[in-house]
Amino acid sequence: MKVTVVGAGAVGASCAEYIAIKDFASEVVILDIKEGYAEGKAMDLMQTASLMGFDTKISGSTNDYAKTADSHIAVITSGIPRKPGMTREELIGINAGIVKTVSSNLLKNSPNVIIIVVSNPMDTMTYLVHKTTGIPKNRIIGMGGALDSARFKYRLAEAMEAPISDIDGMVIGGHSDTGMVPLTSHATRNSIRVSEFLSAERLQQVADDTKVGGATLTKLLGTSAWYAPGAAVSSMVQAIACDQKKMFPCSTMLDGEYGLNDICIGVPVILGKDGIEKVIDIPLSDAEKAKMKESAAGVTKTNGLLEL
Repeated sequence: MKVTVVGAGAVGASCAEYIAIKDFASEVVILDIKEGYAEGKAMDLMQTASLMGFDTKISGSTNDYAKTADSHIAVITSGIPRKPGMTREELIGINAGIVKTVSSNLLKNSPNVIIIVVSNPMDTMTYLVHKTTGIPKNRIIGMGGALDSARFKYRLAEAMEAPISDIDGMVIGGHSDTGMVPLTSHATRNSIRVSEFLSAERLQQVADDTKVGGATLTKLLGTSAWYAPGAAVSSMVQAIACDQKKMFPCSTMLDGEYGLNDICIGVPVILGKDGIEKVIDIPLSDAEKAKMKESAAGVTKTNGLLEL
């Protein structure tokens, strides 16, 4: 199983590291446009192999897509990072050109590859890959919801002073500060609804903190986060590579599900060897439906900025 990670920055390197440590892939290729950068990251990671106990081969390449040939899965993290005060939408002009070029080059060398999009604005970049490549929709996946849900569970565990392994919860909708829809009505602690433990006001605070999770970290760090995004991607890659049939909220092209069409937005899906194997249509409250509709309108507006 060969996995390519395009972009050797913090998110891409963390993704490659977690994939290697889990030891399910035979090879990980890291690619970047900066001379020697991917090679250096790959060498550094390989020097941890004997210490961390993995046998995955990691190699780096400076913009040579021939090295990515026959990849089963490719992760696109390349693009300029989000800076303090910058919205994900403001990244669109620069990152659209990058993502379009990267996806085209990946497919030239690996025509059957499954693509996971991380670059922001993520839902719009996922939509761009759909519109410019023409490959089946099950092979194009946006990462956002998996990360947003991890942040939601972190905030829930924090609020309840509970171990995070007790918590289950999901965020759907657009991967943006205003577009996320944390499903507080579905969230549980060991199958008991979190509303049994937390007041409506506290749950609303959890939801609000989740929505600005990325912006909060960007303000603290001075750049986008990388550990949690890398871990989210690695879990999705593993679910596909190992045919785990695991459920993740991911950005996927909708054709009538949730009353939406011609849009990539976060909803729960089953990930297996073919990529997205099924979209799960879960019941939403009237309030959640309204928020989902509002989120979709925001994503559609951003999509309108694309030059297809």
